[in-house]
Amino acid sequence: MIKKFLIVGSKSDPASRNIIMNLMDIGHFDFHLIDGDMLKTENLDISKINEYDLIIFASKHKSEKSEKTLSIHSPGNFREVWGGGESGRLCPVSALFNKHLFESLNKNKEDSELRYEVTMEVTHHGPLIDRPCVFIEIGGGEEEWKDKRASFVVAKAIRDALKNWKENPYHEIAIGIGGPHYCPSFNKVQLKSNVAISHVIPKYVSPITEEMILESINKTAEEVDFVILDWKGLGKAEERAQIIELLEKNYVSWKKTGDINK
Repeated sequence: MIKKFLIVGSKSDPASRNIIMNLMDIGHFDFHLIDGDMLKTENLDISKINEYDLIIFASKHKSEKSEKTLSIHSPGNFREVWGGGESGRLCPVSALFNKHLFESLNKNKEDSELRYEVTMEVTHHGPLIDRPCVFIEIGGGEEEWKDKRASFVVAKAIRDALKNWKENPYHEIAIGIGGPHYCPSFNKVQLKSNVAISHVIPKYVSPITEEMILESINKTAEEVDFVILDWKGLGKAEERAQIIELLEKNYVSWKKTGDINK
């Protein structure tokens, strides 16, 4: 049961600072504020983190094109280590809470008429902790990180998500495989279907291995019902066949994104 939430912020991160300041204004929450980079495990007070059921990291997101985004993603590294954590290791994640927070973020963005895109990102970067966690981020450059209206929308989305949190036992639980970094196919599933997605393995970490799939399943807090395949985002027919072979070898059910009722 997820009851106790901790919000992690960094004083050196302008987007994080603004989100935290807004949260302090609109409610009472438990915070863990650090001076350094929250992507690095060594900068965190792990004993404090372990007192909570779920950790929310409020952060900036840096994009090459400086696209205006409000994003949510699960932490972990499949191959290359992005800014912290360990290669091949993922954090625990609640698919149900990720879906709930994504819905709250999308609703608050729509209600505010903020001109940002709400999106999931694939699983990437640290830190590496043993508690279920999620990143919620403002992207893509200095202007967006200091955008007080965007930070208020994110803060309100967090506030509303915690206030209205209730585990829904009727959602189906899945991990995603395939597609690009910003998950266009999985965004639709997360927002418009009964399926809750935890970790997402992108096409760019190919070859996708049995270890990646099992780590994603094992690090999902809820029991995984099936894997969703971004069919067009998996490359050639041989690559799809290899992934299906790995899934069936481990008795894991799978569906295409197009098979999900949205």
